[in-house]
Amino acid sequence: MASRASKPIIVIDTREQRPYTFSDTRVGGVVHAALPAGDYSIQGCEMQIAVERKSLADYISTVVHAQERFGRELALLKTYPRAWIVVEGSLDEVLQGRYDSRVTPQSLLAMTASLMTRYAIPVLFAGDRPSARALVEELLVQWHAHHAERSGA
Repeated sequence: MASRASKPIIVIDTREQRPYTFSDTRVGGVVHAALPAGDYSIQGCEMQIAVERKSLADYISTVVHAQERFGRELALLKTYPRAWIVVEGSLDEVLQGRYDSRVTPQSLLAMTASLMTRYAIPVLFAGDRPSARALVEELLVQWHAHHAERSGA
């Protein structure tokens, strides 16, 4: 069994409105702090890894109406060795147009592909909030384990 010290301490951005809770068996704790970019990171690695969490409605609103502001955040995230955008919604919802916006599914898919291509940051459609929470936890835990292994910690 891993000791508490070998588990990542998750940093949750202070602006995160509805923060996730994480498994005590896999995470050594959480702290709240202002992150330069993203909503979740690992303590001590805040400029190396970040996860930006978006509800599907927020993701659509952001990519359609706040491209300039989001572009600045993505430009910063692009400088990180690892960053992801995790969407609490499914790709099927996007393709079927099951969202409250006038943007067409094809336009939304094109905007998503464009930002992944331009910024080299994966957009992961996680289906729903519980699945997104599990995915964020797994990304952070796996990155921490890989980083610790590579650094000999």
